Amino acid sequence: MCGIVGYTGPKEARAILIDGLKKLEYRGYDSAGVALQHDGLLEIHKAAGSVADLEKTLVDNSNAVNVGIGHTRWATHGRPTDENAHPHCSCCKEIALVHNGIIENHQTLRKWLAEEADHKFSSETDTEVLVHLIEEYYEGDLLESVRKAVARIEGSFALVVVSSREPGRLVCARQDSPLIIGLGDGENLVASDIPALLAHTRKTKVLEDGDFASITSEGVEISDAEGKLLDKEIFEITWDIEAAEKGGYDHFMLKEIMEQPAAVKETLRQRIDTASGKVNLSELNFTTEELTSLEKIHIVACGTAYHAGILGKAVIEKIAKVSVEVDVASEFRYREPLLTENQLLIVISQSGETADTLAALRLARQKGLKVLAITNVVGSSVSREADEVFYTWAGPEIAVASTKAYLTQLIALYLFALYLAETRGRIDSAVYDELVSGLKALPGHIKTVLSEENLAKLHTYCDHLSRWDSAFFVGRNLDYPVAMEGALKLKEISYIHAEAYAAGELKHGPLALIVEGIPVIALITQKAVSDKTLSNIQEVNARGGAVFAITREGFDEIASQVESVFYLPPANDILAPVLSVVPTQLIAYYAALARGSSVDKPRNLAKSVTVE
Repeated sequence: MCGIVGYTGPKEARAILIDGLKKLEYRGYDSAGVALQHDGLLEIHKAAGSVADLEKTLVDNSNAVNVGIGHTRWATHGRPTDENAHPHCSCCKEIALVHNGIIENHQTLRKWLAEEADHKFSSETDTEVLVHLIEEYYEGDLLESVRKAVARIEGSFALVVVSSREPGRLVCARQDSPLIIGLGDGENLVASDIPALLAHTRKTKVLEDGDFASITSEGVEISDAEGKLLDKEIFEITWDIEAAEKGGYDHFMLKEIMEQPAAVKETLRQRIDTASGKVNLSELNFTTEELTSLEKIHIVACGTAYHAGILGKAVIEKIAKVSVEVDVASEFRYREPLLTENQLLIVISQSGETADTLAALRLARQKGLKVLAITNVVGSSVSREADEVFYTWAGPEIAVASTKAYLTQLIALYLFALYLAETRGRIDSAVYDELVSGLKALPGHIKTVLSEENLAKLHTYCDHLSRWDSAFFVGRNLDYPVAMEGALKLKEISYIHAEAYAAGELKHGPLALIVEGIPVIALITQKAVSDKTLSNIQEVNARGGAVFAITREGFDEIASQVESVFYLPPANDILAPVLSVVPTQLIAYYAALARGSSVDKPRNLAKSVTVE
């Protein structure tokens, strides 16, 4: 989710690169850099912080710079520092590279390059391996050396390379990360997203997985892994710049909802071993003794992350058979929790800067507990202060209402539960294999939920919902935390007062609020309690409530009991909440849209709460 831009042509490249990076800063903003090609040399400028911080390091001089590459970073491997910022440079200082994605086998390649080929590394990043690998294979043709290097890579990448030996040339490659070429008049550009191109051209060619490109000011050649030239259709951009930053979507929230299949795939990547089919969380450095001696886990978080924690509690207890307590971070210290040896604290925070969560972390450390952080931001306070860190590779999340960050937090908790269960010998191998297979299938299932047909159905439902000032979400078992998250999203951005209840609690008070036509969104994905939830729905029906059910394929008896039903793809009971939360996000979005609310920046709220 970082930002890439490259330019070759007659104009001054510095200004073009900086302007392009500013347009892409929503994709990553913890460090930035450029590599400028002139007079047979490469000039590298890098800075931790924003593109504005980088701009201060660029002093205009008499050197004419017509070729360069730039990058604004969202850290994955390595903290946001000057050294870890892109571009990365080869030992000979003649090749520079910018990269989006994750190189899964970077440790193996780094060891080989350092020990067998005597390459010297200057950063903690996986990306630096790429530029040294290209240098190792370079024999006078940059494109061919990139082809050979990419053949050694496992993972995802969009990369642009420049060499002082080949003036005026940019070389690109793509696998699982976007890369777009902008076609100009006597100049050409490349970028990871359209906003960086719009000031210069609206004619583009989109690289696909496995494509390579050689770009000069005179022209563009696109080829495959074997060198066969490919004829790519020219795509004319019709979006304005604001729409382009949102990928053509009306709001960042919708864009981020639609990015969830990729975010889940990235968070799963490297953490399920392809050979053994086992969950591999060796990145966490827990000893077997630490995991087998665990007596209790505490999960602490705020807001949406707290709802992930509630679901995580149920999943860990079901799968790993370890007792779990969940606390709102702002209450954790004040209830004087009983913290003892052989306990683990898990803190969940998208930003890694949530003040109450940090306070809970520090209390646990004072009491001698080991802390595992689940966060989306490398180098954040939570990641620095925790003992172990599980990064969710959701990429930057701009909208205040969290969507893809929440979903990847769930994936982290599922993976940890399976890892813990296997380590402790508390899970049947057939159940384990079924859950791992189910996790790998989730990105495809989420894509199905996000089909145009399903979006239209949810949009239509919100025509009714948006006319009300109150709504209810109900569910049992694993559906209840999803109901809580759905209610939070609806009130957060549409300003409809929404409450979530365990369905069995309706008769203990909430039924008094059911009136003719009031919206009730029912989550019914858990087979073991579906009959009981249906019974509760009938209680709502008897009082005139309008029930919209979110359920799974195969639960056919539900359709006759409700006004409208939304079917999810088939999934294991335990994994169903990852799918069922997606339509609740869209319900909140479309309801907010219908009511004219500020979707990305709801009133009175901030993205990261850094005060108590």
